[in-house]
Amino acid sequence: MPIYRGFSTQTGTNNYKLFDFNLVKQDLINAFNIRKGEKLMNPDYGTVIWDLIFDPFDDNTKQVIQEDIKRIVASDPRIGVQSAIVTEYEQGIQIELNLIYIQTNTSDVLSVTFDKNTRTVNQLI
Repeated sequence: MPIYRGFSTQTGTNNYKLFDFNLVKQDLINAFNIRKGEKLMNPDYGTVIWDLIFDPFDDNTKQVIQEDIKRIVASDPRIGVQSAIVTEYEQGIQIELNLIYIQTNTSDVLSVTFDKNTRTVNQLI
């Protein structure tokens, strides 16, 4: 029996239901889709990655992004981050997160790209 239940219209199927770890990952992707400060009544929600995407990808930028990822993951008590790898790619920034789902102590990798041309977050499968 699922512990967490929700839905997403981003699943790419006609079944919009999500459960447990898949729901948690979608919630994390939702946080990555919002620029920090854009959410009404919650200025700390979202990410600074969108503010840095056109900056030179140096050690300082990489460190700021890694700290922001840890802050976002720490705001959700259902998950923890074991590692966060931030790399640059042609169209933007890619992050690979090794996440742990606290409820069942399961881990999984979530890889997403921040595309500066389309201004979208895309999950890599």
